[in-house]
Amino acid sequence: MLRSLLIYLSKAAWAQKLVTSWGFAWRAASRFIAGEGAEDAIRVVRELNAKGINATLDHLGEHTSTAEEASNATEDILAILSEIDKAKVRANVSIKLTQIGMGLDESICRQNLIRVLERAKECGNFVRIDIEDTPYSDVTIAIYNAMLERGFATQNMGMAVQSYLYRAEEDVRKLLETGARFRLVKGAYKEPADKAFPKKADTDANYDLLTKIMIDANLKLQNNTLSDDGRVPPIPAIATHDGNRIDFAKQYIEKVGLPKTGIEFQMLYGIRRDLQEQLVKEGYPVRVYVPFGTHWYPYFMRRLAERPANIWFFVSNFFRK
Repeated sequence: MLRSLLIYLSKAAWAQKLVTSWGFAWRAASRFIAGEGAEDAIRVVRELNAKGINATLDHLGEHTSTAEEASNATEDILAILSEIDKAKVRANVSIKLTQIGMGLDESICRQNLIRVLERAKECGNFVRIDIEDTPYSDVTIAIYNAMLERGFATQNMGMAVQSYLYRAEEDVRKLLETGARFRLVKGAYKEPADKAFPKKADTDANYDLLTKIMIDANLKLQNNTLSDDGRVPPIPAIATHDGNRIDFAKQYIEKVGLPKTGIEFQMLYGIRRDLQEQLVKEGYPVRVYVPFGTHWYPYFMRRLAERPANIWFFVSNFFRK
């Protein structure tokens, strides 16, 4: 019930207007968000790199309502790719297709994505296309495949998949045939029972299955490990803070003989820093998802929905002077 309420509030314009007017809300949100500008994002990436941790930068925003907004969002993504290249930091970028026009006109989205991928190719960088809620699943995959047909390589773009969806296994198996590089998450949207597993245990079991499928696919390829500059990930990016899921992945790669650099563990900025640093000490590549920008409200609310314990952190900021 609480999770559903928070997800609803993440999409409610009236709630966004109210919450973002509270100074303490930003104080709480800043635990999970690098800041509003590119300079904030690059500063955080440098701090992470100094600890042996790579990053993926997400200029926050989704569901743009006009072609001009989608174009502006595209320019912001192009700019951060250039800033990463200029700063020589170990980072790539993640984007949502609704941010660059998918909900408006597919042709607008495709043209904007082409610009982003061309810049990534020029900079020798990688763009992760995040998966969104199920009304956009098919078109997201279709656009990804269209970019492959256009000649963009899997070294410059990848996908994400949500293990709580029934369709996830089929999607993964098909896309692995193209060499797709995946960010595997559990899922942060409210989906109906006919689309997603209602029980956490089933989501976890599917997560482990997808982890195994991705590791097996990576094992068949040669030299598909994290790139030396920390920008291009291997096929399996295991994005979770769940110790059991991480342990399963570690045990399975040891069993099948995949090198540690053939997998990447991903976590969110501000969450489980202890675990991030421990994995680095063990020799595993770790990448932290670093969001930044002025459109922080929906992202912040989804973080509260994923882990209600964070609500206390949010409320405690209300009482700070």
